[in-house]
Amino acid sequence: MQISIIVPIFASMNKETYISRRAKLKKDMGSGLLLFLGNDEAGINYADNTYRFRQDSTFLYFFGLNYAGLAAIIDIDADTEIVFGNDLTIDDIVWTGIQPTLSEKAATVGITKTMALSDLKGYLDKARSKGQAVHFLPPYRGDHRVWLWELLGIEPKAQTSMASEPLIKAIVSQRNHKDEEEIRAIEASVDLSTEMHLAAYRMVRPGIYESQVAAVVEEVACRYGDALAFPTIATIQGQVLHNHGFIHQMKEGDIFLLDAGAETKEHYAGDLSSSMPVGDRFTDRQAEVYQIHLESFYAAVDKLKPGVPFREAHMAAATKIAEGMKRLGLMKGDPAEAAETGAYAMFFPCGLGHMMGLDVHDMENLGEQYVGYAEGEVKSRQFGFKSLRLARPLEPGFVFTVEPGIYFIPELMDKWRAEHLHEDFICYDALDAWRDFTGLRNELNYLITPTGVRLLGTIKKPMTIEEVYKAKNS
Repeated sequence: MQISIIVPIFASMNKETYISRRAKLKKDMGSGLLLFLGNDEAGINYADNTYRFRQDSTFLYFFGLNYAGLAAIIDIDADTEIVFGNDLTIDDIVWTGIQPTLSEKAATVGITKTMALSDLKGYLDKARSKGQAVHFLPPYRGDHRVWLWELLGIEPKAQTSMASEPLIKAIVSQRNHKDEEEIRAIEASVDLSTEMHLAAYRMVRPGIYESQVAAVVEEVACRYGDALAFPTIATIQGQVLHNHGFIHQMKEGDIFLLDAGAETKEHYAGDLSSSMPVGDRFTDRQAEVYQIHLESFYAAVDKLKPGVPFREAHMAAATKIAEGMKRLGLMKGDPAEAAETGAYAMFFPCGLGHMMGLDVHDMENLGEQYVGYAEGEVKSRQFGFKSLRLARPLEPGFVFTVEPGIYFIPELMDKWRAEHLHEDFICYDALDAWRDFTGLRNELNYLITPTGVRLLGTIKKPMTIEEVYKAKNS
């Protein structure tokens, strides 16, 4: 009896969704040829031992095909849409099993014309010979840089500057506004992400290693056949904002910080953070800082509604943190002024949040200036503010994170103190007793609606101190 593995045809959304997205993009661009490069396999240490494949998100958004070795064009002037790729040979099938043909794959997203990948350059050459504009996006992978060089003759160092700004802006405008189908997919990823965090609350205790918690958290995502939206952060060294080491053993008195999210089969991301005591309860000092953090979190959330710049929410959180640090004797002066001058960044050196969707930091490869800032708005270069990825006025359909944190970073304390920075606001002598505090944050995901804001997810993630204690003992 012959048994074959059949890889199913898979497109994340309904066929009509992709047809509608491409139609809007064509209307917004008006003319020209739009080039989309899909991702290929990437070897870990040799060609056949590859990282988990993940399609380029913009390719997924318009073409929905999570297969390696594809490219596509939308030729607006010829009113033609083509997927380029190759059907499997028998040598491929031995290793991968049977897959749909290229034309069958393309049909699932409403495209009727396919061509061999080797025909792509010829098609582009012909278009360019007629003076047709070829629009492409800034590359973020080395293989894409080589591919663009081969296809268009543009050297890698020039490709980012020659990428199409009109195409970037048209895509950002479209992808920034999530429709109901996308919101359902994101909410499913948020729920799965919450389950990951609840597993951590139950697991964390003295004597456990960070790696053991990371393993349990990631198992939740894998159990449902899904993937991680980004590399997990699981650490008792929370003052290191992106800490992926997993090397420490936890002890009584530590704070454990988890930043982890799931990517569901539709490839949409969830992104949550949690902070919890390793023992049964926070110390008094930890509880004070945690409560200040919660005040900053909900001060930011209170600002969220259509038309309000996200920067205002960031400033609300920064002001609350400055108020709290003043209560602790670590800051002085007017908290609102401390926020505006950037002195708050001693304790909150990152941005309040970022757009979220097919990418956990949505469309960051297209440029934060386009995604998170309004036309003509200048992104600050000042420490703290320069890490604010989202500042623009909020619009219905925007999905984003809210994740203020409070961090005690000894190296930052030493640097600012040596440079006499913000001495009108920071009590440097008092900071010495806090050098070993580390850091904490919580993070939730929100949707702007026509009338306000909605917290995404149907499963509650612990936030208050009592909710944290209850989750740890569940």
